Amino acid sequence: MTRLTVAQAVVRFLAHQWSERDGVEHKLFGGVFGIFGHGNVAGLGQALATSDEDLPYHLSRNEQAMVHTAAAYARAGNRLSTLACTTSIGPGATNMITGAAGATINRLPVLLLPGDVFSTRVANPVLQELEDARSYDISVNDCFKPVSRYWDRVNRPEQLPSALLAAMRVLTDPAETGAVTLALPQDVQAEAHDWPEELFERRVWHIARPRPERAALTRAAELIKASARPLIVAGGGAIYSEATDELRAFAEAHGIPVAETQAGKGALPHGHPLAMGAVGATGTTAANALAREADLIIGVGTRYSDFTTASRSLFGPDTRFVNLNITGFDAAKLSGHQVVADAREGLAELGAACEGWATDEAYRSHAAELSGAWDALVDEAYALDGLPMPQPAVIGAVNAAAGDDGVVICAAGSMPGDLHKLWRPSGPGSYHVEYGYSCMGYEIAGGVGVKLAVPRREVFVMVGDGSYLMMAQELVTAVAEGVKLVVVLVDNSGFASIGRLSESVGARRLGTSYAYRDGGPLPVDLGANAASLGATVLRPDSLADLRKALETARASKETTVIHVRADPMIDSPSSEAWWDVPVAEGSELHTAYAAEKTNQRPHITPT
Repeated sequence: MTRLTVAQAVVRFLAHQWSERDGVEHKLFGGVFGIFGHGNVAGLGQALATSDEDLPYHLSRNEQAMVHTAAAYARAGNRLSTLACTTSIGPGATNMITGAAGATINRLPVLLLPGDVFSTRVANPVLQELEDARSYDISVNDCFKPVSRYWDRVNRPEQLPSALLAAMRVLTDPAETGAVTLALPQDVQAEAHDWPEELFERRVWHIARPRPERAALTRAAELIKASARPLIVAGGGAIYSEATDELRAFAEAHGIPVAETQAGKGALPHGHPLAMGAVGATGTTAANALAREADLIIGVGTRYSDFTTASRSLFGPDTRFVNLNITGFDAAKLSGHQVVADAREGLAELGAACEGWATDEAYRSHAAELSGAWDALVDEAYALDGLPMPQPAVIGAVNAAAGDDGVVICAAGSMPGDLHKLWRPSGPGSYHVEYGYSCMGYEIAGGVGVKLAVPRREVFVMVGDGSYLMMAQELVTAVAEGVKLVVVLVDNSGFASIGRLSESVGARRLGTSYAYRDGGPLPVDLGANAASLGATVLRPDSLADLRKALETARASKETTVIHVRADPMIDSPSSEAWWDVPVAEGSELHTAYAAEKTNQRPHITPT
């Protein structure tokens, strides 16, 4: 037996957890991010400070940000590793809820260890305690329940082993993963207990690759071979399962074009003859044209968000769906034929089942023609010039600077849509846009996580001024940790995407401009702010200067912020797809909205 406090036991346990897939092992936890207060400083704070385990501690500047960092770290490592996050009870804990929601929505494993009020209740009500007349067992940490895939409160040391093992099971299950919350009362954290040695032995969690059920596979192959105009929609699951080689082989063998969701972008590199780019409301005209014409959609690891389906207006009324997904919940969407399996295993077996069949040459030539036309539009958008700089041209300059080893990070505003359409990915892992939750403030924090996970890659964070002002302080974390980022701060004095959306629904751009009440520009210098946080700041005033600044930033060993003034009124080429945002009835804009609504499909065609 080993006598340790509960917090010390948690630290020792986490340091000895590993994941394994395909015979390759990974440390399950790359470290712990934490901000300490009275609810965790004497517990996990003391445990981390005195531990000699291989579990490095990192200081974040915002509790929400540390969860974004952990989620980005997990995504960059294809969900094989993650970070733990600890806070005090109260506002420190509840600040993590937004990050927890983003991780769970995006199916990314993160471990949250918020402090909690005294289990003994000896001093109730304590500072930051939520008093609820229904039960003394309720605290603010109960707010984590709907955004966690597993939630527990450890009220006694004896409960810890089962809680930790259950947490690891969920974190390493690709079908169930997301945020896991273990609430740790502050008195229990500091309580000593005799632990069995087995709890701290090296434990390896195998990440399974389930194979498809034979009957489901046979039926899927029949549907594919009966189709004339199939289209693959590749989602994040194709990348997380490291199935991109199998995806490419399947597409090439059977002549099927590939479109990509936000999470799946990069599954095929730009320039591949079957790569049609982004699909949906922020998609390319090539992918969307093929989606409208398709008689069969083969979804690989996609959860079919409203952006992917253009709010269910993109696919035809008779389109059928074969959905290959690790989870039956996502595989069942759009009444699709379900192939519940790991993406890599499922694609390999589907390919074998469809051997000898391929689309005709005319269809493949049609796809190539559509793709070429879109590429020409992107070339034009990248060549735009002017002052302030057009956002598509800024993206083009960053895309060129990123090269083959760069990763672009973004999350909210108009840039995720423009990036989805315009960015030319070099392959899996080169594109990292959080668009399941589209959380403002993710960008810089996420960049820290990506750089920690893949330090040899150049990380380019693209962030609008609205998102920057939400969570700029994580520049301090990057500087303090020696994590080199290239942050392209695109300043258009407001919320460009919501401004355009506001205008389209009759809200007259209310609340979307950063200005004095009389409309005059504010004397705000975001570049000066970034410099005050420790970053090197460059201020290009032309597209040519931006390209030079990107070269300088890439060559530097320090975090650099490139402050770019952009024109919010220049849009990227249209996706020719729709997104459902209700328009007030009775307004002059409602007629057009109602007409678009008629194109929405329930997709309940029998398979």
